[in-house]
Amino acid sequence: MPGRDSLGMGDLRIQLNEFRERYPKLTDDHLLLLWFLVAYVTENEERASAALSGAKNDRGVDAVYVDEAAKVVFVVQGKYRKELGRKNEARADVVSFANLAPALWGSREGFAALRTGMDPLVADKLHGARDRLTRRDYRLQLYYVTLGKCSDGLRKHAEAIVREADGPSKIQVFDGKQAIRVLADYLDGVAPPVPELELPIRSGGPSRSTGIVQRFDPHTQIESWVFSMRCRDVANLYEQAGERLFARNIRGFLGSNYINRKIAETLKDEPDHFWYYNNGVTFICDGAQRIGSGGRERLHVINPQMINGQQTTRTLHGQDSLNQRASILVRVIAVRRDTDGGGDDFETLVSRIVAATNSQNAIRPSDLMANDRIQIQIQRELRKLGYHYIRKRQSKGEAKREPGMQFRYFITKEELAQAVAACEFDPKLLREGKERLFEERYYGSIFSYSNPLHYLAPYWLVKKVSSTAKGFPERAYAKWLVVHFMWSQLVKIIQGSAKSDRFRRECERSGKAVPPLVQAIDIGFTAALRFYRHSRGKGKRAIDVSSFFRLAGLHHQFESFWRASGKISRRNFVKALGRFEKAMND
Repeated sequence: MPGRDSLGMGDLRIQLNEFRERYPKLTDDHLLLLWFLVAYVTENEERASAALSGAKNDRGVDAVYVDEAAKVVFVVQGKYRKELGRKNEARADVVSFANLAPALWGSREGFAALRTGMDPLVADKLHGARDRLTRRDYRLQLYYVTLGKCSDGLRKHAEAIVREADGPSKIQVFDGKQAIRVLADYLDGVAPPVPELELPIRSGGPSRSTGIVQRFDPHTQIESWVFSMRCRDVANLYEQAGERLFARNIRGFLGSNYINRKIAETLKDEPDHFWYYNNGVTFICDGAQRIGSGGRERLHVINPQMINGQQTTRTLHGQDSLNQRASILVRVIAVRRDTDGGGDDFETLVSRIVAATNSQNAIRPSDLMANDRIQIQIQRELRKLGYHYIRKRQSKGEAKREPGMQFRYFITKEELAQAVAACEFDPKLLREGKERLFEERYYGSIFSYSNPLHYLAPYWLVKKVSSTAKGFPERAYAKWLVVHFMWSQLVKIIQGSAKSDRFRRECERSGKAVPPLVQAIDIGFTAALRFYRHSRGKGKRAIDVSSFFRLAGLHHQFESFWRASGKISRRNFVKALGRFEKAMND
C-alpha cells in the first residue's frame, strides 16, 4: 500500500474504476463526484448516487445532497482532469458556481431566472434546497471539486461572492492536491471526515483555567493548544459529529467497563475533581484558529479527529445531566500535511500520539492494526455483502446499538484472523491467543486480500465447526485442529470466487449443502478425539486433552492417523463430503 506522499492519479483512478463497475453509465466528472460524496460528505453510496444530477443542462449543479440531521444543503460541481494539478480552472466556471449561493438565498425572480432552461430534475432538486434554506434554517455548503488547479486569488473571489448571500453559506474549492488528501483520508477510514468544529474554551471556574496555552514549533511546523472545556461542551461534540469524530481512534466504545464506570462515578460524586482525575482528550487537525467575541473564546478546528478520549467523551454523552462545574483538559495538535517530510510523517506522528496517550485502557497488538488500510478495505467490502466488520475493539452489543446498524451479521477482526489462521497455520498457534495473530510475523499473511470471500469461507467454516462442538466439552479443545482438517478437504470444492460465494450463501440461509457438511464435521471431531486417545500416552505420562491440543504439528500427525485408521469413518466422511459437493453444484 503506497504511503500518503506517494499517492497520485493512478491511486485515484483505482477508486474511480471500482465505482465505474457499479455505475458504468456515469461520466468521468460524475464518477469523481460520486467518489467525493462518499469520501467527504456521506458514506452512504446509494444516497450519494441519488444526489447526482446526471443531466446536460445542470448549470454547473452536478449534485445536490441534503443532510437532514445536520441541516446542511450540499451543492457540488466536479471537473475530472486526465492529469493531476496541470490545468487551471476557468475563472468563469468558478465564479458562476459561487453565484449559486446568492441566487439560492435571493429573490424569487432571481431564482426563477436561474432555473430557466435548466433540466427539470435539477431544477426540482434546487427548489427543494431553496425551501430548506429559506424556510427551515438549513445552511448551504458549495464544493467545487477539480483535479486541476485553482489560484488563491480566484478562491478568495469565490468566497467573497458567497459571503454576499443572504443566509449562512460557504464555498470550498478542492484542487488536485487536496483531492489526493481526501483520498488518503478515505483509504485511512476517515470518510466522511468532520470538516470543522468549534471548541468553547473555558476560562476561570473551579479549574482556575486562565484561558489557553499555545505553542508553535518552527522546525516541525506543528502548532498546539492546551485549554479546558466544560464536560457538557465535550459531550456536545459527539452530538454534533457522531462516530466520525473517532475515525482515527484505534478502538471503538468499550461500553460499561471498569474505567468507564469510574469516569461516570467521578462525574456524579466529585465533579470539581474531574479535571484532575481524567487524562483529558486529544485532537489532531489540519489547522486551528482562535476566535473571540462577546467575552467568549473558542478554537475553530479544521478536519479534527479525537485520537484520545473517546471513552471519556462517549461516557460524558451518556449522562442524563452534567454538573456545570465539571471540566476537562483538552489538547489540540495541528499538523501540516504538506511539509517536506511528506504525508507519512503525519501518519507516524498520529500513531505515536495514539500509542502514548491511550493509557487508561491498555493497547493490544490488534488495536494498533485497527486503522490499517487493509482493515478499512475489508470493512467496506464486507459492508456490500451485509456484514458489519468490527475492526476496532468493541463488543458486538455496543456495535449493534450504534445508530444505523441494521446489518444481519457482525464480525470482529479477531474472529476473521482466527478463521484464516486456523485454515492456513498450525492449529497450535490458535491455542496461544488471538493477539498473536496481529504480530508482524503473522499479520501480513492473514490479512493479505481485500476480497471478502477470501475471509468469509473460513469464517463460516469456523461457525459450523463451533456449532457442531457445542455440548461436547472435549470438542472445544479439538476445534482448531478440526477446522484445519476440514479446510484441507473443502478447499478444492469451494475454491474460486463463484464457489466461495455459493458456500457463503448456503451457510447464511442454512441451505441444503449445510447438513452433509455438518455430518462430515461431526465425523472429523470423532476422529480427532480418537486420535487424542490413541496418542496421549498412558499412565502418569498421559497428556490431558487441553495440553494435547496445544502441541505443535498435530495437523500433520492427524493426517497420517486419518489415512491409516477408521475405514468406516473415512467412507462415511467421503459420502457426506460428496453430498455436500453435489448440493454445492446443484
